[in-house]
Amino acid sequence: MSLVRRSNVFDPFSLDLWDPFDSVFRSVVPATSDNDTAAFANARIDWKETPESHVFKADLPGVKKEEVKVEVEEGNVLVISGQRSKEKEDKNDKWHRVERSSGQFMRRFRLPENAKVDQVKAGMENGVLTVTVPKAEVKKPEVKAIEISG
Repeated sequence: MSLVRRSNVFDPFSLDLWDPFDSVFRSVVPATSDNDTAAFANARIDWKETPESHVFKADLPGVKKEEVKVEVEEGNVLVISGQRSKEKEDKNDKWHRVERSSGQFMRRFRLPENAKVDQVKAGMENGVLTVTVPKAEVKKPEVKAIEISG
């Protein structure tokens, strides 16, 4: 059980609250090296299959395309990783709430055998990363009619 401690008594949103998911979240998501914010490890990614390709879409608001890597590892494994930088702090700033996470993230997806891993394309627009993995054409079995004698 985890108790989330807030400091301001006059702020109704700053009360001591029990967060049942806090300990689960901490065991799954490692904290950053300075323990100020949780790592941005749980990047949300959708995977859709169309007749022509597999399409992955990741919401990465505030992450620049230079901070994201898309790779295909041996064994048809698509790896999407990157880092959201922490905002610079001024010593005179007084923070009331820090909810946006920073840190590193990595997600892995095993691609099916029909994925053309040498033709993967990736693009980033408005904080959404789109990775398209074309599919190899499935050869339809050739049907040959056999004449029956007799």
